[in-house]
Amino acid sequence: MSHENHHLHEHHHHAPTSLSTVFILCIILNLLFVLIEAGVGFGYNSLGLLSDAGHNLSDVFSLLLSLFAIQMAKRHGNKHFTYGYKKSTVLASLANAIILLIAVGCILIESIYKLRNPEQVSGAAISWTAGAGILINGITTLLLMRNQGHDLNVKGAFLHMAMDTLVSLGVVISGIVILLTGFVIIDTLISLAIACIILASTWKLLKESLYLSLDAVPDSVNLDEIGNAITGISGIENWHHLHVWAVSTTENAATVHVVIKDVSQMNDIKQQIKHALAVKGISHSTIEFEFQGCPCCDKENGCFEN
Repeated sequence: MSHENHHLHEHHHHAPTSLSTVFILCIILNLLFVLIEAGVGFGYNSLGLLSDAGHNLSDVFSLLLSLFAIQMAKRHGNKHFTYGYKKSTVLASLANAIILLIAVGCILIESIYKLRNPEQVSGAAISWTAGAGILINGITTLLLMRNQGHDLNVKGAFLHMAMDTLVSLGVVISGIVILLTGFVIIDTLISLAIACIILASTWKLLKESLYLSLDAVPDSVNLDEIGNAITGISGIENWHHLHVWAVSTTENAATVHVVIKDVSQMNDIKQQIKHALAVKGISHSTIEFEFQGCPCCDKENGCFEN
């Protein structure tokens, strides 16, 4: 094994462990905040705080779901799941997108109710609790930010925590505005604005998660670039039946049929194709070689062909 391949293997082996540690830390922080918020809610007889504590508990569930998927993805394959359980990360991101949409719906319903029945924002103790929410949720969001750009599962958890940070920030801002101006409706207006921001991000997460669940080509992969890379390899006459799909939220796979001129070049061409696919973000590849005059036996629709 080359030094480069060893480095890549080592990176993929250790990355999930550190990511799991991040999630465990986030879960502990948010669970502590739920307990504190529920305690203040009971102490000040605030239904609003108790409701928010329940919502934050659902975020803990979301983090647990993502962590569970990460752990499942580390399990080895078997005769029933030959790729292991890596696809669970895609399902977790899809579940988190659905939960986020439900949360946005709840915010919109509550905002419409408040527009019809304006209420005074809660007192100082509640505002301080919302400030603590900004701190806890903000720390959690920052911890998840590093990995959310290239892992859809982490992105789902990240959006959950970013949403809570925005909601807590909205409560504090609206509270200050109301105390200074008495403009009660600002609380509802900020909630509506936050809901729109979350909806825009969640919709993209939902679409990507649903596409990957249906084995669509991941957004990070460009089929035309892959086709051009294969075509540019010396010794290849033609290629067809190119399929690309996501094994998990961080790993992609591909199969392709390649027509070659000289059987003696087969191994060299295979290594070049695998390298070209790896450069384009495909870590698992299966290549079937064919020769001129030998027709392909596979009759498939929907494949990408040269």
